[in-house]
Amino acid sequence: MTETPGARFDRLVAIMRALRAPGGCPWDREQTLASLRPFVLEETYEVLEAIESGSPAALREELGDYLYEAVFLAQISEEAGHFSIADAVDAICDKLVRRHPHVFARAAGDAGITSGQVIERWEAMKARERAREGRDPVKPTTTLSGVPKTLPSLLRAYEIGARAAACGFDWVRAEDVLDKIDEEVAEVRHEVETGSLRPVSGGATADSSRAEEEMGDLLFAIANFARKLGIEPEAALRRANEKFTRRFDVLEQAFAARGRALQDATLQEMEDEWQRIKGSA
Repeated sequence: MTETPGARFDRLVAIMRALRAPGGCPWDREQTLASLRPFVLEETYEVLEAIESGSPAALREELGDYLYEAVFLAQISEEAGHFSIADAVDAICDKLVRRHPHVFARAAGDAGITSGQVIERWEAMKARERAREGRDPVKPTTTLSGVPKTLPSLLRAYEIGARAAACGFDWVRAEDVLDKIDEEVAEVRHEVETGSLRPVSGGATADSSRAEEEMGDLLFAIANFARKLGIEPEAALRRANEKFTRRFDVLEQAFAARGRALQDATLQEMEDEWQRIKGSA
C-alpha cells in the first residue's frame, strides 16, 4: 500500500528532529533562523530555475529541498517554544479556507466568479486582516508594511502596486500606465539632455541621486504596467536575462570560431552578428 503524503511528511519531520537532536549532525545543530536565510533564498531561486527548465525530475528534487528548509525553520522555532510545523500547516489551511469563500462557503454571486475577481477579493481580505492585526502602537500595521523588504526590488514594486490597487488606488486601464511610463521617460530624457544625468568618469553621473530617483520612478511604473497585464516582472526580466545571455554566448563563440576575441571586433561587426543570431533563434 502506498504511503500517504502525511506519512511521508512525518518521516521528513522525524529526520529533521534527529538531525537537530543531541548526537545529531553538528552542522544542523549549529543553524539558527538567521543563518538559514541565504539557504531559503537559494532554494527559492533553484525552484524557479527548475520550473523554467521544464524538467519534472528537477522540480521534484528542488521542491523537496524547499520543503526541507520550511521544516528546518519550523523545527528551530519549535525548540524555542514558538510553534511547530503542524501549527504552520494549520495556519495555511485555515487561511486558504478563509480566503476562498467562493469554494468553501458558497454564497449568492459566487457562481461564475472570474480569476480576476478572486485576486481582488484575496487582496481585499488580506488588507482587512492586516488592519485587524494592527495592534502594535509603536509599529502599526499598514497596507504596505507586510510587503517584505527583502524581496527583489522589481518584485516588491509589483507587490506594492497590487496591495495599493486592492484599496482602489490604481490606474483604471493598462494604457493609463503607459502614459505614466511615457511621462517618466520624458523626465529622464529631459535630465539627460540638460546635462543633469550626463555620465561622467567612472560611470557615475553629475547628480547620481537624481539619476537614481528618476530611474526608480521609471522602473516602478514599468513594474505596475506588467501587473496590469498580468505579467510578473521579476520572471519576465529573468527570462530576458537568460535570452540575452544565451545569444551573447553564441555571439562570443561565433567570433572565437574565426580566431578572434570579441573585444577585437568593431561594434558594427558585433551588431551584424547579433542580428544574424536573433534571426536564427
